[in-house]
Amino acid sequence: MAHLQLSAVGAGGGRGGGDYMEDVALLGSYDEEMGPPPPEEEEEAQVRVTGMTCSACTSAVEAAVSARRGVRSVAVSLLQNRARVVFVPALVKVEDIIEAIEDAGFDAEILPDSAVSQPKSQKALSAQFRIGGMTCANCVNSVEGILRKLPGIKGAVVALATSLGEVEYDPSAVSKDDIVQAIEDAGFEAEFLQSSEQDKILLGLTGVHTESDADTLHDILKKMAGLRQFGVNTTLSEVEIVFDPEAVGLRSIVDTIQIESNGRFKAHVQNPYSRGASNDAHEASKMLHLLRTSLFLSIPVFFIRMVCPSIPFISTLILMHCGPFLMGDLVNWILVSIVQFVVGKRFYVAAYRALRHGSTNMDVLVVLGTTASYVYSVCALLYGAFTGFQPPIYFETSAMIITFVLFGKYLEVLAKGKTSDAIKKLVELVPATAILLLKDKEGKFTGEREIDALLVQPGDVLKVLPGSKVPSDGVVLWGTSHINESMITGESAPMLKEVSSVVIGGTINLHGILHVQATKVGSGTVLSQIISLVETAQMSKAPIQKFADYVASIFVPIVITLSILTFSVWFLCGSFGAYPHSWFDGTSNCFVFSLMFSISVVVIACPCALGLATPTAVMVATGIGANHGVLVKGGDALERAQNVNYVVFDKTGTLTQGKAVVTTAKVFSGMDLGDFLTLVASAEASSEHPLAKAVLDYAFHFHFFGKLPSSKDGMQQRKEQILSQWLLEAEDFSAVPGKGVRCLINEKKVLIGNRALMSENRVSIPPEAESFLVDLEMNAKTGILVAYDSSFVGLMGIADPLKREAAVVVEGLKKMGIHPVMLTGDNWRTAQAVAKEVGIEDVRAEVMPAGKADVVRSLQKDGSIVAMVGDGINDSPALAAADVGMAIGGGTDIAIEAADYVLVRNNLEDVITAIDLSRKTFNRIRWNYFFAMAYNVVAIPVAAGALFPVTGLQMPPWLAGACMAFSSVSVVCSSLLLRRYRKPRLTTVLQITVE
Repeated sequence: MAHLQLSAVGAGGGRGGGDYMEDVALLGSYDEEMGPPPPEEEEEAQVRVTGMTCSACTSAVEAAVSARRGVRSVAVSLLQNRARVVFVPALVKVEDIIEAIEDAGFDAEILPDSAVSQPKSQKALSAQFRIGGMTCANCVNSVEGILRKLPGIKGAVVALATSLGEVEYDPSAVSKDDIVQAIEDAGFEAEFLQSSEQDKILLGLTGVHTESDADTLHDILKKMAGLRQFGVNTTLSEVEIVFDPEAVGLRSIVDTIQIESNGRFKAHVQNPYSRGASNDAHEASKMLHLLRTSLFLSIPVFFIRMVCPSIPFISTLILMHCGPFLMGDLVNWILVSIVQFVVGKRFYVAAYRALRHGSTNMDVLVVLGTTASYVYSVCALLYGAFTGFQPPIYFETSAMIITFVLFGKYLEVLAKGKTSDAIKKLVELVPATAILLLKDKEGKFTGEREIDALLVQPGDVLKVLPGSKVPSDGVVLWGTSHINESMITGESAPMLKEVSSVVIGGTINLHGILHVQATKVGSGTVLSQIISLVETAQMSKAPIQKFADYVASIFVPIVITLSILTFSVWFLCGSFGAYPHSWFDGTSNCFVFSLMFSISVVVIACPCALGLATPTAVMVATGIGANHGVLVKGGDALERAQNVNYVVFDKTGTLTQGKAVVTTAKVFSGMDLGDFLTLVASAEASSEHPLAKAVLDYAFHFHFFGKLPSSKDGMQQRKEQILSQWLLEAEDFSAVPGKGVRCLINEKKVLIGNRALMSENRVSIPPEAESFLVDLEMNAKTGILVAYDSSFVGLMGIADPLKREAAVVVEGLKKMGIHPVMLTGDNWRTAQAVAKEVGIEDVRAEVMPAGKADVVRSLQKDGSIVAMVGDGINDSPALAAADVGMAIGGGTDIAIEAADYVLVRNNLEDVITAIDLSRKTFNRIRWNYFFAMAYNVVAIPVAAGALFPVTGLQMPPWLAGACMAFSSVSVVCSSLLLRRYRKPRLTTVLQITVE
């Protein structure tokens, strides 16, 4: 007991710093037993980064953050203005990451957590409990012994003097309530106090306006148990709270704030997606304001230069002298100075930040072009004022360039917002409110209450009305209805839901009233996981993006060099009389003539179009895929899928329906058929294999068909009761991978499996049984052989029907130039029969689960791209080994780690959709690159005056600025065309040809 350290129990918070932070000590007495310290824990932070304009900016942010010690990985999205940083909190703080980004010249802020209630991590928690009724060391030993026997308990220490116990446990295996129950069952009193778990939440406030209000709220929160720290921001009307979710629920926090303040203060959860949308809207509004200001100031400049000289009265006014300056020139100077340095400040700031860190971007080009035009015009104005010679002045050039660039940026912001429409639609699926059914102490429903849907907690019973959305993932406790799940799974047909059915949050209840018990909330729901997965995919970079990043890194220096070269060639040629002076009569000298070409080259070049070519297309494609039930985990997977040469299908559950049924049972000994089925069912009852369930169901219905209650609940309870009494006891059960199972029943060995298992145990198969087995296999059925006490007893035939679309999809893949392969652990005859029915010539049969990955690698040896399609259950190694892993029929399990694609529906058509979407996306990306490259290749020579000697056409700098602005917009709009994508229909799949 000497090493026991238990933290003091108290509640509180700190305004802005966490003065009352609670620390939960780890189990000191177990440190030596634990061995070496665990690996450093990693955390992930979402950071909003503003000020990025092109891929060079994202590279600068990634380099700055990656340079910090303790940062494991960083991904930056130009379109989302977001960085995702994985770091070790023991080595680097969030503040250090923010500082690194700001040092790189960009603004940064930490985004609030993407969910209200984060799913519990699988790491062990340390929790404190108050234990009453202990009187001596024997009581302490008794409690510790009971706790250590519980599943999921990693350590337990109890202190008699303080009546406190500290338990280290795995929350996925045992809950705090289970621990309390175990202590009370042992005859002691127990109360949960606190845990080492913590969540952070940002709450919006109404009614908190002054420091006095903030002090009142501070006192309320300080008294609340389970709060670690908090900070009240009266300016933004927000409070950030770090709390122990094991000790206090989020809804309790919100309710307490309202009750303790007598209704003066109300707190609500701020949806992070709505917050992000408001930030995007603010960015667009800010850009529109700058555009309006620039346009308002630039139009008079343009009119004074181009229109006013032809209007007699106004021309007289602008030619009036105001000191040494003409009135028109002076007004232009004032207006353009505001545009250049007030409206155009953002360009100067961004250019300075880029240059300070040794990088260049579009802002550098804009600043160079507009500053050169402005400085020349000011110098020409001053020169004319003091010498009397009036050289041409081009104030309108810099003003119009900035105006057109802002116009292009505004359109770009709007267009980029369209690329994330898919996520916005998914977010909108979450209902705003939920109807909570209230219970009394006896568990009876006493009423209902409407609450914010973000405050739903696991275990809550919710009432779902017809036509309303299901607030969270859960299980139906009462009622029957049909639910439209098309927005999540893409399955158009309404799904029947009754008692014990699983429902998905965000889906629409069509007819009846349902009572649903919430099982997953916040980021644990299917919808939140889909949104998170799509966001992650949109932040990932496709390998083809490296080309754009490289070009962007050298683009600006090359353009500046070309600009200087353009000026030098035109100026030197003009100085030596290589072209007639009539070419620049209107501009008075070859210096100004050359300068205009040089400025046009700088302004017309656009690195942004290259940087936007890939991420905009990937963002739209991942969103479109999610709408069709095809979840892509990254741009790299999207890129690999377009070049797939082989698609390897797992047989069971992928090509087949995965609903095995016993079609035949035949005994080849003197054993009665009923006894034979009882023997087989007793052995298979301990197995988790799908075939085992089919055998168990067949045997059960053979014995008890027509003897069960008609109601579903009654039948299930009766079935469980019968199974416990009817089945024989199986001992020493073991599963033999790829072969079958073995066990002891009545102290005699039972073998159930394939030929290999029989041969391995020297069980001979009679000729008539072998003939019957071959006949089954030729009809695409799997034979299950049974031996008892080393003698062959009989066999069973099991069929797993093919999916109706399997043959058409296989034929469609062939039309697309893809070679289908079937992979199975089944015997060769059954495999060949299934393959023949579905149209696959390349079959790999009798492959053990561990050998499936080797088959995939063998296909990859010649450099071929291999896609593996499986259910993610026993083929995870093969999914991971494949270039493109597709987990089909994931349904609500969308977080299958080994898969690059998760096909939510259990439909093979989505395999074609995934590959077709990939091909269409990268065709669009190639077109984007073509547009971006062709634009610069053609536009820069034109701006440099390559056509002027032949055509006499000169591109003025303001027109060059307009072209540059619209080039990036055109690329984004090109990517938006992907939103018109329609997946191939089953009836048209066979018309697909190799592109």
